[in-house]
Amino acid sequence: MGTVALDAMVFIALGILEESATRTPRVLSVVSSVFERSIRKNEKLIRGSKMKDVITMFHASEVPALSIRRYIERIFKYSSCSPSCFVVAYIYIERFLQRRGICLTSLNIHRLLITSIMVAAKFMDDECYSNAYYAKIGGVSISELNKLEIEFLLSLDFKLHVTIDIFGKYCRQLEDEGVGENQISRLMRVSSIRGD
Repeated sequence: MGTVALDAMVFIALGILEESATRTPRVLSVVSSVFERSIRKNEKLIRGSKMKDVITMFHASEVPALSIRRYIERIFKYSSCSPSCFVVAYIYIERFLQRRGICLTSLNIHRLLITSIMVAAKFMDDECYSNAYYAKIGGVSISELNKLEIEFLLSLDFKLHVTIDIFGKYCRQLEDEGVGENQISRLMRVSSIRGD
C-alpha cells in the first residue's frame, strides 16, 4: 500500500476528511490525550526538579477549570475550523516549544491552544472568525489574545507553512497514539467486565 493510500486511511481514521456536523472528529480526543500525557510527564519532571518551568506570557496564574479535551471541543464547536487545523496547531505548538525551550504544562496549554488553533485557521481555512470572537471562545481578552498571537508568530518566525509530507507524518504519529489509546481503553473495559 502506498503512502498516499495509507495517509488517506489515517486521515479518515482521525476524522480529518469527514465532514460531519454531528460527530466530533477523533483527532480532537487524540490530540488532547497526547497533550495530557506530555503535561503529566513534564510536571512530574518539574516537581522532581529535573526540569525548570520557564514562565511565559502563555502561562495562567492558575490551572483553568476546563479540561484540555473540553477546551479543544469548545474551540471546535464554536470556531467551525476544519479538523486539520488541530493537527497543524499541534505542529505549531511543538515548533513553538522547541524554539522557546519551554515545556508544556497545565498553566500554558490553554493559551497555546487558542492561539495556535486560531493561527492555523487563519492560515489554512477559507473563512475564519476575528480575534475578538476567538478571544470570547478561549476565555481571554482580545488585547491578551492579540499579544499572544504576535508572540507566537514571532517565535515561529512567521513560518506557518506545513508541507503535505510533514502533515502526513504528524497524522500517522497521532493515529499511532490513538490506536494505543483505543487498545488501552478496550483492555480496561474487558478487565472491568471480567472483574479483574
